[in-house]
Amino acid sequence: MTQPATHIFRLLKWGRILARHGALRIVEDHPQTPGPVRRLCRIARFGTIQPRQPQYAEAFQDIGPAAIKLGQTLATRPDLVGEEAARGLLSLQDSLPPVPFEKIAASIEASFERPWTDIYESIEEVPVGAASIAQVHRAVTTDGRLVAVKVLRPGIREQFTRDIDTYEWAAAHLEALGGEATRLRPRLTIANFKRWTNRELDLRREAASASELAEAMHAVPGFCVPSIDWDRTNGRVLTIEWIDGIKMSDREALVAAGHDMQDLAQRLVLAFLRQAITAGFFHADMHQGNLFVKADGTIVAIDFGIMGRIDRQARAWLAEILYGLTTGNYRRVAEIHFEAQYVPSHHSVDEFATALRAVGEPMRGKPVSELSVGQMLDGLFAITRDFDMQTQPHLLLLQKTMVMVEGIATQLYPGINLWDVAAPFVREWIRDELGPEAAIADRIRTDTETLLRIPALIRRLEEQYPPKGGAPEPPPLADVELIWERRARRKAQPGGSVLPYLLSAVIGGGAVYGAILLGWIG
Repeated sequence: MTQPATHIFRLLKWGRILARHGALRIVEDHPQTPGPVRRLCRIARFGTIQPRQPQYAEAFQDIGPAAIKLGQTLATRPDLVGEEAARGLLSLQDSLPPVPFEKIAASIEASFERPWTDIYESIEEVPVGAASIAQVHRAVTTDGRLVAVKVLRPGIREQFTRDIDTYEWAAAHLEALGGEATRLRPRLTIANFKRWTNRELDLRREAASASELAEAMHAVPGFCVPSIDWDRTNGRVLTIEWIDGIKMSDREALVAAGHDMQDLAQRLVLAFLRQAITAGFFHADMHQGNLFVKADGTIVAIDFGIMGRIDRQARAWLAEILYGLTTGNYRRVAEIHFEAQYVPSHHSVDEFATALRAVGEPMRGKPVSELSVGQMLDGLFAITRDFDMQTQPHLLLLQKTMVMVEGIATQLYPGINLWDVAAPFVREWIRDELGPEAAIADRIRTDTETLLRIPALIRRLEEQYPPKGGAPEPPPLADVELIWERRARRKAQPGGSVLPYLLSAVIGGGAVYGAILLGWIG
């Protein structure tokens, strides 16, 4: 077990880096920051020269790979780190200097236990991308197919394990301070972060996620997922179909290629909604570097290390919330929050609906370019505080991805109105999944499943209460107290172990005295 002194040393070292970039200022100056945290920030920044404008993304990048992933997670939590910091972390680039090809080749050979030339005809030594967890090389398989080979950085699993251990320790102590820190649930944030990164550190999980998403989006036109080469994939190496296309970050190239920017933006939003609401399984790292556009306009997603999953009930609530916000039905949105127990029952539904209206009305019917995201977030977080809403960890990935998709769609086509794009899809899904026909179908399915369980239930009952045999029923047996049962009962009584001896002594003494009187004993 790691000693507390080690955790404190790591936190001070990381805090020192954050301080040099001015990234601790917002934490130290926040009125709700606990006193011990504020004092630790002062110690960390002592003697440093801070820039006038905080450099949040640069600070996390200087700390290391695990911090880069943590920063991307915290970008979804402006309620925890502040809106300014969250906005700065959204620009965090998951990139590091590449590992030399000799080490990458050795890692491939160690994972497959044979020379890499037996698997690939050739591998380009210069990677096409180098992130915090892995880097990607272009390669040709022995059967002549062009593929992308993703390889984990050597020692990255051990480094993540060490850093996350300290994150957990710090989050537990922060939450124990009480107040706002408890409501924001930092321990759950780190727990989810740990789960997500553990998935990324096993490339077989990423391959499986890509395969599952491909099945879910098979019937969606204009969106595809590259195929997995399972024979050349293991826990440390992932081989996937190579995609030729233009990155969505290169808007000028997309325009030059003749792509319709408005159509691309709308299809991207609808593709995300189909994943999240229809399938309940979505790509949770849809930044511009992970999205390409092929010559025919097909949107291609890559990098499936972070995926989100939502159960059907949560999807139903989400769809109703989105539709309620688009149509101005704030009363229904408020009721859903109470049904989902996002808001404690001692609050008023009507008051919560009014609070939602104050935030939602200024946004409705306006393009994204005219909205103040900062004001909207301030309003939403004020509501969460006023109505004692705890953070919902299972929705963090969804929130993060929605912000990403919104940003990309706006860059592609600034005039897009996300509400107008989402409303028809959400309305159709609600009609299909929550309408009268769907309710009847669900009831028939549930009742049928219940009926089918009755035979198994009867068999289990017969095992507990078997039927009587052919022999006649035996007569009642006498209730006889066994010797050891009698002895145990007497011992259990007060003085039970001494009374027999006392009685024996009295009887024996009386017998001796009588014998003396009668002259039997001289």
